[in-house]
Amino acid sequence: MNVGVIGSGAVAQTLAAGFIRHGHPTMLGTRDQTKLADWAAAHPTARLGSPAEVADFAEVVVLAVKGSAAEGVVRHLGTALNGKVVIDATNPIADLPPENGVMKFFTTLDFSQMEQLQQECPGARFVKAFNSVGSVKMVNPQFAGGKPTMFICGSDAAAKQTVTGILSQFGWETADMGGVESARVIEPLSILWCIPGFLRNEWAHAFKLLR
Repeated sequence: MNVGVIGSGAVAQTLAAGFIRHGHPTMLGTRDQTKLADWAAAHPTARLGSPAEVADFAEVVVLAVKGSAAEGVVRHLGTALNGKVVIDATNPIADLPPENGVMKFFTTLDFSQMEQLQQECPGARFVKAFNSVGSVKMVNPQFAGGKPTMFICGSDAAAKQTVTGILSQFGWETADMGGVESARVIEPLSILWCIPGFLRNEWAHAFKLLR
């Protein structure tokens, strides 16, 4: 699949490198491509472009920008995302310090960021994924306890099937938590995931659903 990743930070760069490793033609996009010069030099088969060029190129678009910028990016792209599978890896983290290790969100439990994005672009096929783990463990993580679990949600069954296939390539098992409304509880998993990091500088863990 042609995959486009929008963003320039560690999450965007890690996921784009993972798609390249697994054989997907990949374009990494941001408004300021100079930020990606070192990454591009290390990944000569990758393409760089603007967010609009990424949306035009890709069958699957990964949104990996700062949470506060996500709605603006989706609004800017508009109908260019129609019909695309959009993996939403963002979290609505407020620009406030954590309180005893607990991050603050600018959303509530009654309406998630992904619901806002889906409302902004109804024609896109949003799937929440990759928001509840750090970038160092996103691609083919190795744990003594086996494969970790990625919790996903979205209202398009075929889109979730596509994302499940990607997660399998990336070494994850998938737990489908249902429709877009479930992002209200999947997004806050990032708060829980970050607590050991803020309190004990532990950033190399992941969640596992036991059955």
